[in-house]
Amino acid sequence: MNMDKEKLVSYIKKLTEPKILVIGDLAIDEMIYGDAERISREAPVLILQHTRTKIILGGASNAAHNASTLNKGKVGVIGVCGDDYQSGQMIDAFEKANIDCRYLVKDPARKTTTKTRISGSITTSITQQIVRVDRQTNSQVSAETENKIIDNIEKAIPEYDAVILSNYHIGTLTKKIIETTIKLANKYNKIVIVDAQKDLNIYKNITSMTPNLPDTEKAVGFELKNDEDLKKAGDKLLSDTKAKAILITCGADGMFVAEPKKKYTKIPVFNKSEVFDVTGAGDTVTAVYSLALAAGADFVHAAIIGNIAASLVVRQFGCATTTIHELLDAAAKL
Repeated sequence: MNMDKEKLVSYIKKLTEPKILVIGDLAIDEMIYGDAERISREAPVLILQHTRTKIILGGASNAAHNASTLNKGKVGVIGVCGDDYQSGQMIDAFEKANIDCRYLVKDPARKTTTKTRISGSITTSITQQIVRVDRQTNSQVSAETENKIIDNIEKAIPEYDAVILSNYHIGTLTKKIIETTIKLANKYNKIVIVDAQKDLNIYKNITSMTPNLPDTEKAVGFELKNDEDLKKAGDKLLSDTKAKAILITCGADGMFVAEPKKKYTKIPVFNKSEVFDVTGAGDTVTAVYSLALAAGADFVHAAIIGNIAASLVVRQFGCATTTIHELLDAAAKL
């Protein structure tokens, strides 16, 4: 891995400049905490005395939150929510995170995607998640909602430097929305990054994508056991998507960047000893990688910055973000 530390620091400092648009499956995480009091007489379940509730931006919203923390709110989102209580919580969370949500489309026929985690604790124990309740509509958005989303995409893309397509396969990113976004991004010479879990070959003529190892294996049809397999997978995805680079995130084994003309770079993981929670780390990588590319970084240095960011957020519980100061401190220790 060839890394220029001066360049790295310069690119990190420039992360505040680009404007990022996130299009995809927006969601919130509702974290409910309580103290375990006793077993209920009604059923063999714990009774929790509620202590607090925390609303966190999740799904595609987490990528937007990560970008907003770094670029001082130069972030917009496009997606769909329901006309329900949770939509109010989502909008409030966006506003508190300094994220522009004016292009959010409300659809009364859908639920606002919400993952409720209920956790309990006792004085002698750490907090433990007990149950998770998901509210979401899994079908694709209606034709009417699809058209509203596309209208908003047409208005928004010229305002931004880079576009992230964040697909959690909950129904927002239809084939038409994906194709329209990529076509418009290319028309206006915008960076377009894809974060998806399956059907990776449907994203054509993009700047880059950030699949993890298992999703890459599913997409290419073979196991990735060594560097030669990674090279073969990278080449296949480059060919299938016509991307300028593929960034494969490999968990504890770091990252792998494949570029045309057989150019490959293996990036080691920067933090193995303090991993508490990997929730949302992929969103962090995508957001920071996109920001760095939009700030002028090459694919390898952008991936390294994304890797540093991921090494910081996995030290925290739940979907987390990092700051320019933390990135600079971590880069100085490399």
